[in-house]
Amino acid sequence: MVAYRLRKPKIQFENGMFITSIDVDVGSRELGIINRGDNDPYVRKHMSEYRVGEIDEVALPLLIDILNDLEIPVTFAIRGQLIEVSGSVFELLVKSPVKYDIGAHGYYHRQFTNLSQEEAENELNLISVGMKKFGIVPRSFVFPRNSVAHLNLLEKYGYKCYRSYGNFMNNCMYIEKRGRLYDVHPSLYLGQSISSVFLRRIVDVAVTKKLPFHIWFHLWNLGETYESIQRSVKKVLFPLLNYAKKKERIGGLTFETMLSAAERLESLALT
Repeated sequence: MVAYRLRKPKIQFENGMFITSIDVDVGSRELGIINRGDNDPYVRKHMSEYRVGEIDEVALPLLIDILNDLEIPVTFAIRGQLIEVSGSVFELLVKSPVKYDIGAHGYYHRQFTNLSQEEAENELNLISVGMKKFGIVPRSFVFPRNSVAHLNLLEKYGYKCYRSYGNFMNNCMYIEKRGRLYDVHPSLYLGQSISSVFLRRIVDVAVTKKLPFHIWFHLWNLGETYESIQRSVKKVLFPLLNYAKKKERIGGLTFETMLSAAERLESLALT
């Protein structure tokens, strides 16, 4: 049985929504070298940036292939410092046939609640200038460690939405406007041990209640080797996406990015 509280939406959606946001915390082994191999405790406490970057380099192309095959758009929250890396993930995403929402995940992956206003603005400025080199204007923001702060600066730099902190048992399927921004609330942190049957039931709730179901995960959540990443995708992620695709085909569900979900809510509010 699935039991949890649902917040009654102020605006009723036409159907359920399936939203995915993926945190790219490091993205490249080269970034670990740039940062002199220092461990980033905000990524993995007992794993160096170099090792996390190594995992991300394996997981990202595999994941993009699956998303492209299924034609599923998602939000990729990218650490801004990756603009300093050759063969950047930005190029991989921009060239993809699926139009992904390329959002920001801080510049140095520092916790925003620990940053002064000046430090936070410096990070956002570095992101804006750096991503512009790839023709990207980020509109979605995912806070490192999900620590929400400095929302006024997100508005200043033209962001439309962000992902706040939440857990599955407490009002987990909603989108809410806060100032000029939209909080695309997370519904579920997707780990390797979650049952695919359980996930399908939540998709059913989203369809029946016409609510947004927002999953999120890090690339390194999928595993630490090519084989383990493949197993996670086969056991958890692919069955979930495939089931949601069936719901899409019968008109009960749409696949959204954080940005497109916020824009849908905005358009409904104007009608």
